[in-house]
Amino acid sequence: MLLAGLVLLYLGGEWLVRGASTAALRLGLSPLMVGMTVVAFATSTPELAVTLDSAFAGVDDVAVGNIVGSNIANLGLVLGLAALIKPIRVQARMIRRDMPWLLLATLFAVWCLMDGLVGRAEGLILLAGLVLFIGQNIRNAKTERVSVQEQFTHEVKERVSSPGRTWLMIVAGVIALAAGGAAFVEAAVHIAEATGVSTAVVGLTIAAIGTSLPELATAIVASARGSSDICAGNIVGSNFFNLLCILGLTTVIAPLQRGDVQMGDLYVMAGLTGLVLPFMYSGFRLGRREGALLLLCYSAYLAWMASRATLG
Repeated sequence: MLLAGLVLLYLGGEWLVRGASTAALRLGLSPLMVGMTVVAFATSTPELAVTLDSAFAGVDDVAVGNIVGSNIANLGLVLGLAALIKPIRVQARMIRRDMPWLLLATLFAVWCLMDGLVGRAEGLILLAGLVLFIGQNIRNAKTERVSVQEQFTHEVKERVSSPGRTWLMIVAGVIALAAGGAAFVEAAVHIAEATGVSTAVVGLTIAAIGTSLPELATAIVASARGSSDICAGNIVGSNFFNLLCILGLTTVIAPLQRGDVQMGDLYVMAGLTGLVLPFMYSGFRLGRREGALLLLCYSAYLAWMASRATLG
C-alpha cells in the first residue's frame, strides 16, 4: 500500500506538472512565472494530498511532520544532491530576493507551532503570505535579466499537445494524488502501529522523502542540464508553498496539533533554511562542498530520526 501510494503520488504530481504548466502557458503566463510558481506548486501537490488526508484522518503528526520533513528534505537532500551533481550558480535576482522571505516564513511557521497548535487565524496569515509571495514574483519577473528568462523559456515548454489532453492530464493528476495520499497515509499509520514508531517520525522521514520525489526528479534533471535557476527556484518555491499554502490551507480547514513533532525538528528546518541563505549570496553559487555539507546535515538528521525510532 505504501509503494502504491508513492507511485500514485509521483505520477499524480508529474501529470499535474505537465498539464498545469501547459495550461498556464496557453493562458499567457511567462515561462519564468510558470517555472517559479506553477511548477513549484505542482511538485508540492503530493505534500498537499498527504497533509489533507492526514488532517481528515485525525493523524496530525503525519500532516505536520510531512510539511516540516519535506522542507528539510528539499534543502538537505534535494538541493544538496543537485549541487553535488553539478554546482548551482543562481543568476535570478528574484530567487535571491525570495530567500530572506523564505527564512521569515519558516520562522513564522516555527513560531506558530511552538505552542503545539496552528489555528485558523494563523492559517489565514500564511495564506495571505502566499498571495504576497505570488504578487511579488509577478512584479519581479518583469524586471528579471534576459539570460534567466531565456533559460526558463528553453526549459519550460508546453508538454501536452491538445487542450483536451491538457485537462485530462490535470484531472488524472488530481485523482491519482487523492488516491495516493489516502493509501500513503493509511500505510504510514499501519507502519507506525506495527513498529511502535511515532507517526510523527513516519511523517518526517518516509512521508517527507516520498512526497519530495517530484522535487528530487526535477532538481536532478535541471542540475544535469545546467539549468541552475530552475533547480533552485523549484526548491525555494516548493518550500514556500509547503509552508504558506499547504500548512495555511490545511489549518484553515482543520487546526493542526504539532503532536510528537519536536521543536528540534522545527529548528533543523529553520537552521537549514538559514544555512542555504548565505550560500545564495556567496558568489551566488552552491558548489559541491556546500552540497556535501547539506547532504551531511540531512544524513545526521536521519540518524537522529533513527535513534528516536529505536528509543520509541
